[in-house]
Amino acid sequence: MRSHEIDYELHGDDMQMVEVELDPQETVIAEAGAMNWMEENISFEAKTGDGSSPTKGFFGKVLDVGKRVLTGESIFMTHFTNQGHGKRRVTFAAPYPGKIIPVDLNEIGHQIICQKDAFLCAALGTKVSIAFNKRLGAGFFGGEGFILQKLEGDGMAFLHAGGTVVKKELNGETLRVDTGCIVGFSPGISYDIQRAGNLKSMFFGGEGLFLATLQGTGTVYLQSLPFSRLADRIIQHAPSAGGSSQGEGSILGGIGRLIDGD
Repeated sequence: MRSHEIDYELHGDDMQMVEVELDPQETVIAEAGAMNWMEENISFEAKTGDGSSPTKGFFGKVLDVGKRVLTGESIFMTHFTNQGHGKRRVTFAAPYPGKIIPVDLNEIGHQIICQKDAFLCAALGTKVSIAFNKRLGAGFFGGEGFILQKLEGDGMAFLHAGGTVVKKELNGETLRVDTGCIVGFSPGISYDIQRAGNLKSMFFGGEGLFLATLQGTGTVYLQSLPFSRLADRIIQHAPSAGGSSQGEGSILGGIGRLIDGD
């Protein structure tokens, strides 16, 4: 199934949104809860599949649901279709600060492998599935486990990532990356895990025990602020269950609570 040819426009900088323009009867698929607003005459329906194989039978649909469960995403995807006679727009936003990456699958080898929660939305006809990592080291220590997300098709797909996004083109080169900083990579790139230096560097270097190794010829997308790193920092500096606070601003925070009467 050929993907629908959708137009789009990105809005914002650190909290980006993508506004997708749909011609009559064009459809965009998205993760549940990603939509911000839409114009009239756009209908939406939650479905268990991505719609890339309309003739898929019952067991095929059950298999799709199982794959969605493995990736930790909602078992439903929402399909937005323009039922009007003119162009209509629908807007989607990422769930945390960062960038939205537009990817033309037709120009990147019709496929991209990405982290499990990177997919935001795509033109109808895009196949959203899972890719099992066959290397034991990458599976156990790669941060994303054995399961990555795979997008296939010939249309536009949109990924989201934390912080600043950098696009790198590798030509038979090797790139060593913090395991959480990988957003996605094209066919022709192999993914593996290597030990982060000697034992002292591994335990006291602050860079984790393992680094991801990307090697080959193709495109790699990297992010500066993985959501897991952001969440760890928030938890580290959050007040404890007993109400006490630690870290920066704790003295001023205590004065503020006295003034407020807390």
